[in-house]
Amino acid sequence: MTDRVRAVLVTPSGALLTIKRVRPDAEPYWVLPGGGVEPTDASLEDALAREIHEELAGQARVHSLIHVEEIRGESQYFFLARIDHWDPTRRSGPEFTDPTRGAYIVEEIPLTSSALAGTALKPESVGDLLVRHASDLFHLADLRTSRPA
Repeated sequence: MTDRVRAVLVTPSGALLTIKRVRPDAEPYWVLPGGGVEPTDASLEDALAREIHEELAGQARVHSLIHVEEIRGESQYFFLARIDHWDPTRRSGPEFTDPTRGAYIVEEIPLTSSALAGTALKPESVGDLLVRHASDLFHLADLRTSRPA
């Protein structure tokens, strides 16, 4: 079993930064940036920082762990964080160079219940959680006590 980390990334414009997955023969869906924790990662936060750098060429300030869920035998840790700069043209990772895996499109979704409810965010349970708490997330991620990830 592998632990996974995901980031609920709030942008300066008050949006949620996501990755739209477009795969052959499937409806598009959105995921939160993140991935598997590697044995070389010193902590979950270090794993999250590595994944954000790989997937977005960005750096986030983590506010807090907001949700933990078991999904298909994996523990998934969801962190609320603030991101100010990212550059998808500088991201790295084998998934971005393998055309058989489909497209990974970085998208900002307005951080409102209605916008989030109209987005096929996976896993659905976390999408539902974000819909219920959308109005609180921007204010929480803007706190000055955030620390770099």
